[in-house]
Amino acid sequence: MPDPYQQLLDDLVAEQQYLDEQLADIPDSVWEHDTPCRGWMVRDVIAHLAEVDDNAAAVASGVASQMEGGGRSADGLRSALQDSSRQMTRLQLVDWWRAARQRLQDALRPLDARTRLPWAGPPMSARSFATARLMECWSHGLDALDGAGVEPIHSDRLQHIAHLGFITRSFAYQTRGLEPNTDPLRVELALPSGADWVRGDEGAANVISGSAVDFCRVATQRIHYRDTELSFTPGAAEEFLQVAQAFAGPPGEGRAPQRR
Repeated sequence: MPDPYQQLLDDLVAEQQYLDEQLADIPDSVWEHDTPCRGWMVRDVIAHLAEVDDNAAAVASGVASQMEGGGRSADGLRSALQDSSRQMTRLQLVDWWRAARQRLQDALRPLDARTRLPWAGPPMSARSFATARLMECWSHGLDALDGAGVEPIHSDRLQHIAHLGFITRSFAYQTRGLEPNTDPLRVELALPSGADWVRGDEGAANVISGSAVDFCRVATQRIHYRDTELSFTPGAAEEFLQVAQAFAGPPGEGRAPQRR
């Protein structure tokens, strides 16, 4: 049977390659377009991915003992490196991103999936570390594609992001200084292929259901939960959607609701 950790790394490569290919043929001028991430152009999004992949590669290879910069939510301020990267040509920026991705793969492939790595929050397993990189590529990719006017095509790789969103339930409360809600919760999603993805206690009174795309967009704070087609029971299920945060670090600003 395939090694689940190596398959995850294959999925990370596929997600990165997908975004790369979607942006490959757009005019250079479009890289200067604004994105839904306040203050970030398309090129800034890619610079962020390159910067954090470089940092992640250094951590995974043992060169750095912790994350150095990067890792902010999509509504965070630009880093100094992002600002300086605006002097790069498009080709220089893409070459940096591709090289950073390769360094990350080279560092992650030899690790045991259970190896603990330091990051912006508590240390995490190499498996969760890789999942977080896939999550960031997908979620920041949504911003870049939006700025470029490209409609995203989603895949069942979203199952990794949905898993991360589900298991970070307590963290999402804690990062806001709140006591985690431990009421049993069940999440029932449809992946882009139509396959079912289910987590949580069968028979739980608190249920979230709908598309994996919607759930992952909420968990990465790319949409307000009220602007999705997700169904949820009142109480703990809706409360979780209000605080969901799959990324490390402090809470982001999120996205304001667009409909009442």
